[in-house]
Amino acid sequence: MKNVRRYLQKEVDNQAIPGAVLSISKKDRTLFREAFGYASYGPVKEKMTIQTRFDLASLTKVVVTLPLVLRLMDKQFLRLDTKISRFFPSFTEDKQLITVEHLLTHTSGFQAHFPFYEGKAKTIIDEVGAMALVNPPGKRVIYSDLNFIILQQLVESVTKTDFVTFANEQLFRPLSMNQTSFNPTGGHFASTEWDSTTNRYLKGIVHDENARFFGGVSGHAGLFSTIEDLEKYASMVEGNGRVGKTSIISEKILKESKQCRTEGLNERRGLGWIMKDYGYASCGKDFTSFSYGHTGFTGTSMWFDPLDGLRVILLTNRVHFGRENQEIRRIRADLHDLIKTETIGM
Repeated sequence: MKNVRRYLQKEVDNQAIPGAVLSISKKDRTLFREAFGYASYGPVKEKMTIQTRFDLASLTKVVVTLPLVLRLMDKQFLRLDTKISRFFPSFTEDKQLITVEHLLTHTSGFQAHFPFYEGKAKTIIDEVGAMALVNPPGKRVIYSDLNFIILQQLVESVTKTDFVTFANEQLFRPLSMNQTSFNPTGGHFASTEWDSTTNRYLKGIVHDENARFFGGVSGHAGLFSTIEDLEKYASMVEGNGRVGKTSIISEKILKESKQCRTEGLNERRGLGWIMKDYGYASCGKDFTSFSYGHTGFTGTSMWFDPLDGLRVILLTNRVHFGRENQEIRRIRADLHDLIKTETIGM
């Protein structure tokens, strides 16, 4: 993996990213796990380590919200065609048609973003219930945090349990993901962006403004984790929903999540997962069309190519240099192509 190592070190040296932790496995065998660069440039430089905890940003969607919804489907509390208005009466008119599948595939018709942190009065559900849809449900993919914000509310409504407690009981403890949590209280953190309100870099505090406004807990962002904990989660995903004798998600429902459900629309989406698209893809050009994964705004990503049994988890804190830093788009694609080449025959 010398070319992979050389590539990431060059990007760190050129300050395209402050640092990174990279994990590569193939056919259940770990090929590579290393840390590069810095967890923070200021006020004092801190080296990145394997144990560094990262703000996962939108990886939260597939690492916690998706599996919890799939578990509720396993237990027959929810189905893909369950209408959300059954739980939320404020979803009226065309929003009455929105289903669990629409939320998971980002085909609900909700707008791409809404700054809840600028408001005061309404609850999340009432605020969303008052919004007009951009288009009818099922007609177009619009990637929107709103879908997974609603899914968190749905999980709590169905289970009568707060999201954090349910995630710990159903997912993190069974998988021994001991360094994964919302609102983490200890450990070594990769610093994200400079916060002008507190005059410091955010460290162990969620970068996403809406998630921060919600108290650090949301279905779309807010989760912190390490590379080793994410490897445990990824092994469950690759292992048909099982870890040893423990079943987290049924093989049938997990398999459904990894299949494209939006063919013919403007983006290829599974349940929660991004499916490898025919144009630009953050997993590069050489991962097969069966590949699935997700990214996070702070610089995180997780991709699987089931045809090769290849899995890549990349954690960076690219927003440490400011959110206008877009080098991660190039780095992700180039790195995955390089990994694909270096792992041929392994």
